[in-house]
Amino acid sequence: MATVTEARPDARRVVVVLTAAVLLLTVFYYFGRPGFYGSSGLSNWFEARIGGRLAEYPGVLAYAYWGFTSVVMRVLVPLGVVVWVIGARPGDFGFRVRGTLRHAWPYLAAYLVMVPVLVWASSLDSFESYYPFYRRAADGGVAFWVYEGGYALQFLGVEAFFRGFLLFGLAPVLGRWPAIAVMVVPYTMIHFGKPMPEAFAAIVAGFFLGWLALRSRSFVPGMFLHVAVAVTMDLLVISRIG
Repeated sequence: MATVTEARPDARRVVVVLTAAVLLLTVFYYFGRPGFYGSSGLSNWFEARIGGRLAEYPGVLAYAYWGFTSVVMRVLVPLGVVVWVIGARPGDFGFRVRGTLRHAWPYLAAYLVMVPVLVWASSLDSFESYYPFYRRAADGGVAFWVYEGGYALQFLGVEAFFRGFLLFGLAPVLGRWPAIAVMVVPYTMIHFGKPMPEAFAAIVAGFFLGWLALRSRSFVPGMFLHVAVAVTMDLLVISRIG
């Protein structure tokens, strides 16, 4: 009797992508987030050695760690799987910049549509008490830039993983919309615990950004949109709380 992979060669690709995805999501959840940095002793080790102006902002390096681990676990490791396990080119998984500029207008339009929504959301207590994650980013200066830099790198990981590795890994086998739907499930779940409107909005955003990523053959424009929306939310909340 033929095995599944012998009967359907594409099944191997799906199994590899989904297995790698669930392993990386689990490892990142337990070891890649700011909470692990604070509870593991890494914070004491790094902050004792770096000192300087960052010593005035305890905890800010947790977000630099978050950005770093996001790049490693959600960009570099998936790239390794693409090249060395699946045997594909990075560009086939959305890791491309060339030719994406002509697809920029829907992302810009989406941002402009989001601005009034962000203004409204930033006035809600649930958002004002949640953002920015590092409250002392409101002090500006080095605290703001270190935090937002780590935050931006985290979004590079989000888009490379969900709208790159996972989506492009599944779409050739499952088809466009089934692949997008599968990607949206774990993408929405990483929003659990955030304000409820944001969790529901993640479903819509996941479908929209997935469609745009396949259309532009790249996750990169979506990364810039995601960063722009997140930083705008932080700035709006900071402007309100002073």
